Amino acid sequence: MKWLMKLKDVTKCYGEITALDGASLEIMENEIFTVLGPNGSGKTTMLKIMASIDEPTSGEVFFDGNIINNSNRSQARKKSTMVFQKTTIFNTTVYKNIAYGLKLRGYSKKETEEKVKEALSLVKLAGYEKRLAKKLSGGEQQRVSLARALALNTKLLLLDEPTANLDPKNVSIIEETISRVNRDFNTTVVMATHNLFQAETLTNRVALLLGGKMAQVGAPQEILRGPSINLASFARLENVFSGNSKILREGTSVIAVDDGVEIEAALKKSGKVTVFVRPEDIIVSKKTMSSSARNVFEGKIVEVSDFGPVVKLRVDAGKEFVVQITKRSFVEMRLNVGSTVFLTFKASSVHLI
Repeated sequence: MKWLMKLKDVTKCYGEITALDGASLEIMENEIFTVLGPNGSGKTTMLKIMASIDEPTSGEVFFDGNIINNSNRSQARKKSTMVFQKTTIFNTTVYKNIAYGLKLRGYSKKETEEKVKEALSLVKLAGYEKRLAKKLSGGEQQRVSLARALALNTKLLLLDEPTANLDPKNVSIIEETISRVNRDFNTTVVMATHNLFQAETLTNRVALLLGGKMAQVGAPQEILRGPSINLASFARLENVFSGNSKILREGTSVIAVDDGVEIEAALKKSGKVTVFVRPEDIIVSKKTMSSSARNVFEGKIVEVSDFGPVVKLRVDAGKEFVVQITKRSFVEMRLNVGSTVFLTFKASSVHLI
């Protein structure tokens, strides 16, 4: 696979502050790539350099086969577009907001109308052309901003925290749009986020950026399935338990956590440990299952959070567990707050921090 964007030892300083420190990275054609990191890690700075909006203090940036310099920077900028977290919406109609970039690039009226219509359809705002953009909800305004970028049909789409602070409905629509433009139009997408769920479910590869430095690059499963100390230092991990671990004859360990709860883990570790279980690794059922899984807990649902295609449940099983199931499973099992459920997960699903 050929690379589209490459950073080589890129450093960016703002006065005495180093926002990026020797970052090297290759973005392949037609992939969705996530830059994962906490606030202040340099994610936005990296995207702005990729978009040719900002220049590195040192290092080299390559795009579409060429090194970016002062002579070709404006041309490179036309091949990419960036959507910022704090979106800019003009005080006019949705149509004029989306048509703005097309007008600057000299598209005809007919071409502009076609591209605006297609972009609105992609973000599920068909028929909104005459609506005042400022009157829309925050999530709808973010979708208008995304549509404005999509209308330009560039090779590279850069998204800075595209779903931050949005409701589940708008998050789901934006995630679906990102997947579709990558699949149907072969658009290369680079997305900055601190959302672990998006990093795993939406993307082909993930870069972990910490303190302006590239800590890890790899497939989502490599980085997120067995989190490093770097990842655990900022990620909001769920189902985190601490307790005393005792090694069993079978080669596993049993961890005694508070309130009489014991968790069996596929690791040989004794003494004080902290572990976590990913919400999606826990199976939810109405009855006990016939399974080789070592961990089975009975509990009651105390909270339900609907995230569109998936539902998150908080279950009190002596200790509180967060589990994630599909919307379909949730409906088929007729679950709700107060429902009694069984939680089942393998010893290999218990990860050491």
